[in-house]
Amino acid sequence: MGNAEQGEKIIQPLQFIGYWGYGKRCELETSLSVIEKTRIHSYKLSPFDSLSESYSLIWNVAYIGFSEDSIPKIHLQPHRTEQIAALSASGILTDLPDIWVNLQEKNRLILGREPFGRVPLYWTQQGQVIWFASRLQLLLMIIEKPEVSIPGLYGYSCFSYVPNPLTPVTQVFAVTAGTELVWQSQLEERKLSAPISQRLLEWREASVQLKDETTVVKQLQTLLQQSIERQISDLKDEPVGVFLSGGLDSSVVAALLVRAGVNAIAYTLDFGSAGIPEYPYAEIVAQHLKIPLVKVDASPRQIQKAIIPTVRALDLPFGDGVTVPLFLLAQKASQETQVIFNGEGGDQLFAGWANKPLIAASVYQTENPSRTETFIQQYLRTFHRLWGYEAQIYQPHIYEQIQNLHPEDWISEALNPNYCTAILHRLRRASLMLKGAQNIHPRATALGFARKLFVRSPFCDLPLAEWTFQISGELYLQGVCEKYILKRAVENWLPPEIVWRQKRGMGVPLTSWCLNEFWYELGKWLNPGKLHAENRFSPHLASQIAAGQLGGSIQGRFIGEILWLLIVWQLWREHVFGEEASQQSFDHPFWLPKQLWRLQKKWQA
Repeated sequence: MGNAEQGEKIIQPLQFIGYWGYGKRCELETSLSVIEKTRIHSYKLSPFDSLSESYSLIWNVAYIGFSEDSIPKIHLQPHRTEQIAALSASGILTDLPDIWVNLQEKNRLILGREPFGRVPLYWTQQGQVIWFASRLQLLLMIIEKPEVSIPGLYGYSCFSYVPNPLTPVTQVFAVTAGTELVWQSQLEERKLSAPISQRLLEWREASVQLKDETTVVKQLQTLLQQSIERQISDLKDEPVGVFLSGGLDSSVVAALLVRAGVNAIAYTLDFGSAGIPEYPYAEIVAQHLKIPLVKVDASPRQIQKAIIPTVRALDLPFGDGVTVPLFLLAQKASQETQVIFNGEGGDQLFAGWANKPLIAASVYQTENPSRTETFIQQYLRTFHRLWGYEAQIYQPHIYEQIQNLHPEDWISEALNPNYCTAILHRLRRASLMLKGAQNIHPRATALGFARKLFVRSPFCDLPLAEWTFQISGELYLQGVCEKYILKRAVENWLPPEIVWRQKRGMGVPLTSWCLNEFWYELGKWLNPGKLHAENRFSPHLASQIAAGQLGGSIQGRFIGEILWLLIVWQLWREHVFGEEASQQSFDHPFWLPKQLWRLQKKWQA
């Protein structure tokens, strides 16, 4: 976007929407004009190409968030590729932004997205016009009667995010991370070709694997330092934020910032008395690095106040319980800085999730090929969502529509053994393409953008990521120690109780909240009357889950996770998609005091 030097900070729009194709300009401009609070800078085709003008091949982009002066002036020239829109989560222009819209020789449209998936890019086709946008809600404003996508909803219930290229809206699609979509215009027929998808990069195991620990440690230290240098090249003395959980990844990022001389402020969450507190570990790190630490109140009262703003900010439904606490972190950090760093991506690069059961499953599958559950199905279970409960959770007509949908198809390419023969590299590839690019990174950017923050993730560094596929598996998982090589590389940068403590995810106490502070709210959010009117989910699903009656595996912490998944969907369809809220019914237990409900349940048993 423009011709800024590498490392130069750019003032960019936070969002954009545009169109390209064959249509009437006045009608398309009318559609754009319904988007309020935008500055539209119209780009018209150069008079050089009168043929295209006569055939009504037109385009325009509306930039949202900054003044017209910050928008580049594009003059199309023949036989050239021009970038008419782009965004970067970090706010730094590099050779490859996070998403881009290119015109090539005026008759070809290219939508592209980098492989980490930090910023989403959506498109839909209306007649012979392609609409594209960096935010789903912008496309919703130009679609006359949007409908919920049943495949998108089903994917969400399986993964807690909607798998790409699906979205939760029919006929609206997401560009998959690491790909470009290309449309070619057919001038004589005034039609557009079907899009061709091109992979830009494959996460692929290197043919030669590095096994010498000393060599690998030195190379990793250098790559980490180079990554942070690239992401601080535009900074001067202004403070930056770092989201510090006290886990290894965020602590490494904080240490790298301090070692590079950056003025860093750490932000950590305080969940109060519920769950397992993480902030004591963040305090250890902050004291060791001598940086200020700000505790952010993530009590149930604050969570309840922030849940609807979070759902709106996320744009897509993301059903993980970490999103509202992360919104609160961004809200606080935005009062003191414009740039925040996080440790997202470390788990994907260094095999940080619990891979041991999947490795065992892979070995068992090899030895027992006739077993009923495949390796891909075993991987599906790691999402701990509602796959396998379809007959119990959906209305009959929805259940009938998903019979020919197979969630395995949405993850099989990520687990393709043709790119990674070693099981640990195969799992890392899948984590990068699925849990990283489709869930963790886009939601982190959306929450930052909502508070006008640029979001920087040092582990989302292409040279570093590609290098990790050269490392032999035993350097990632050594005995019961996961992320071994990362720990060895940073063991002199951080206290040992941070480096070598056992991995544990963010302890968001969802079950405690849902069955205590949010008890009465469950009766509103997941009210049987609302679910009945929606005509998708079983009306009494919430009470079944709260009672532990949905299934044997949905107990303990999974009760809160599944309830939260459903809550977010209900709030998304009302506050983002725009479905009207229906009348509430009273045929549910959540109007009773929780203790009385438990006594009633015990008596009925």
